[in-house]
Amino acid sequence: MISIPCEEHRLENGLRIVLSPEPSVPIVAVNLWYDVGSRNEGAGQTGLAHLFEHMMFQGSRHVAGNQHFELLEGVGGSANASTWFDRTNYYETLPSHHLELALWLEADRMGWMLPALTAEKLENQRDVVKNERRQRYDNQPYGDWDERMLAMVYPPGHPYRHPVIGSLEDIDGFTLGDLESFFRAYYAPDNAVLTLCGGFEARRALEWIKRYFGDIPPGAGTRMIPGDAHAERENHVDAGQTVEADVPLTRVYAGMRVPTFDDPAFYAADVAGDILGRGRASRLHRSLVLERRLAKDVAAHVFPLMTGAGMMLVQATGNVGVDGGELAAAVVEQIEGLGAISTEEVARAVVMAETAILGQLEVVAQRADLLSMFATQFGDPARISTEIDRLRAVTPEAVQTLVEERLKPGNRATLTYVPRASA
Repeated sequence: MISIPCEEHRLENGLRIVLSPEPSVPIVAVNLWYDVGSRNEGAGQTGLAHLFEHMMFQGSRHVAGNQHFELLEGVGGSANASTWFDRTNYYETLPSHHLELALWLEADRMGWMLPALTAEKLENQRDVVKNERRQRYDNQPYGDWDERMLAMVYPPGHPYRHPVIGSLEDIDGFTLGDLESFFRAYYAPDNAVLTLCGGFEARRALEWIKRYFGDIPPGAGTRMIPGDAHAERENHVDAGQTVEADVPLTRVYAGMRVPTFDDPAFYAADVAGDILGRGRASRLHRSLVLERRLAKDVAAHVFPLMTGAGMMLVQATGNVGVDGGELAAAVVEQIEGLGAISTEEVARAVVMAETAILGQLEVVAQRADLLSMFATQFGDPARISTEIDRLRAVTPEAVQTLVEERLKPGNRATLTYVPRASA
């Protein structure tokens, strides 16, 4: 068991605070998680959470335009944000003696973003997001894989069925009223976790947080997860899907619903994914890359999702001339073969996962993000200190059960891209 020091506080308006001081470090990470992501978008509103992430950098009552970045970079800091299925987070890393600046900036846009919201800013960022979608999804080889895969893995009505970026049609339709309602419901102190990690003095930091965030009122809107998070359908993925596209090489994706992050069985899925496709000693690499020479690269990853079902994603990019059907069959063979694994394979996967976690904990920004995650999704930031123990508890029998229950054909989608035939 590792021990990451952290103390928790809560303001009267509901803001949860996690403080993890490390006096010897000359920098501080500020990490703010809002409990909202693409899963909270209703029909016709896909992409709203991601668009709003962009809008949050367009100024607030006391911060003009691009000034959020300019002020932080002016003192040697950096800032960014990201949107995912279950959350949106904003983060800064800066010299410790400028912590107050970052807290003031975050508080100003949490409490007073709406007065600075204009139609011109909405149109500007709408165009930015649409261009992002075109560049990363529509005009990128294999770029629409997640849109296709999510629709195969998650049945109609499931909140994870659409990609975080949203559809161009929905992005085009957003109004200022949509943004205002979204902000009032989700961008509120009682729907957020603020984490500080690094070189700061806890008492003074808490005073600043109370000063800048204390007067912001709780949210006033309705928070919801539309659709049916537990929707299922029989044998919805058996046929798979083959796409002829402008891609340089054949590529196969396999997706399967697995337990959610808060289910103890998640850790068996995580270990199974690592055995399958993490590193040069993984089964996929040994079989498809080294022995059979069908693929040039392989990977497997388990998404730690919280609503209804997570997802294991397996990927293999074929060598020149490799047949899509042969590559897909080889990937499926390795997935189904996970039912028979050794104690040594489990131990290797656990060590690799431990190393990755410890590497994250060494970086103050990543440590702050993990503390925010555990506080938001589990209500317990101290869970960070026992995460490795949950991985170590995984047994070969637990992985075998996971394979039998979750990685079977009726719960598996296969998506194969093949290069478009020459005219």
